[in-house]
Amino acid sequence: MNTLFKVTNKISANGQAVRHIFSGVKKLQQTQEQVDAAEATNTRLPLTTLSEDEQAMKETVARLAQEQIAPHVREMDNDGKFKSSIIDLLFQNGLMGVQIDTEYGGAGCNFMTTILTVEEISKVDPSLGILVDLQNTLINNVVIQLGNEEQKKKYLPRLAADTVSSFALTEPSSGSDAFSLKTTAKKDGSDYIINGSKMWISNSDLAGIFLVMANANPSAGYKGITCFIVERDTPGFTINRPEKKLGIAASGTCMLTFDNVRVPESNILGEFGKGYKYAIEFLNEGRIGIGAQMIGLAQGCFDATIPYTMERAQFGKPIFSFQSMQHQIAEVATEIEAARLMVYNAARLLERGEPVLKEGAMAKWYAADVAQRACVKCIDWMGGVGFSKDFIQEKFYRDVKIGSIYEGTYNIQLSTIAKQIEREYKN
Repeated sequence: MNTLFKVTNKISANGQAVRHIFSGVKKLQQTQEQVDAAEATNTRLPLTTLSEDEQAMKETVARLAQEQIAPHVREMDNDGKFKSSIIDLLFQNGLMGVQIDTEYGGAGCNFMTTILTVEEISKVDPSLGILVDLQNTLINNVVIQLGNEEQKKKYLPRLAADTVSSFALTEPSSGSDAFSLKTTAKKDGSDYIINGSKMWISNSDLAGIFLVMANANPSAGYKGITCFIVERDTPGFTINRPEKKLGIAASGTCMLTFDNVRVPESNILGEFGKGYKYAIEFLNEGRIGIGAQMIGLAQGCFDATIPYTMERAQFGKPIFSFQSMQHQIAEVATEIEAARLMVYNAARLLERGEPVLKEGAMAKWYAADVAQRACVKCIDWMGGVGFSKDFIQEKFYRDVKIGSIYEGTYNIQLSTIAKQIEREYKN
């Protein structure tokens, strides 16, 4: 075994165990070695095959989630916000900068590592899962891939160490039609003045760094949309109170308002007028992360329910022993595994640099759909107690609905898939 893993397995509050495991991980190294060996013998590895680094991360984050996050989930859900100690725990354990290079203080891991991290945390709390997902699959990746060296040196160490971030695209009048946004950025000397508003912006209650999509050339339509880095304390920038939501209640979702918010031209991320292109590309990666959140949620609800069916007796025997129950349980378990394979496949394709527009949309749509069915079934199997707040199933049930809405609704995913099929058959 790689000397990387000669560390203690004990999870500590200061996060040293996980950080040591993450330290020095080489992206895809062991996975690629396995792939090369498999190709040499004309064989193929299962999608669920993980490198030693990935497996160690999966196991370690699972323990962290169960031991240090799970005891606080109900309290955070009731309070409608995360405990600061839990946010600190994520940063201390390297879970908010999974793919950020070690040069900037991150873990230097691959995309699959992020997917596994989101999945394991979501088994315990999907609210926290989306915090970790958006930070890693969306904001960090945008800065890593589009930022110039000055921007990377300024922002990546903060994103890895102590600063939550947020992606501001959706507006009151632009939901599924994301590019009809009305927020503008007007040139003024070497600065841009941003005016407008954003709505349903996840993580915004805690974020210190925002990636804001604004139209800097309205006459060019969506081709004027540009991505700006905006800091929380910028004058004129207001983060309104979090919305009260059906599910993922601890995850802050706020409206943002921009009243003559002045940002320097150097805060443009990537190229001027390419914001629409970046949003399409990176939101597709983010959809794979949502898929990971959904399979984690489904598995967490399933894992919390099956032991009850083995203990709850009716007519003199456990309800699990009834054939009708076993068939339902087998179907749900199979659907969760199928969704997991789709998510993992999309992640591996992305790592290989292959297009994943269709595969990402499929993974997100199917994982969200499966998770909803799994949660409904789990409450059915629990009976009356599943309808009470004394059991975690009702929280999973409330949390799961968001999967069919954010980062592209069900219909948007289906339209995306259909367009790709159309292109394939026309070519």
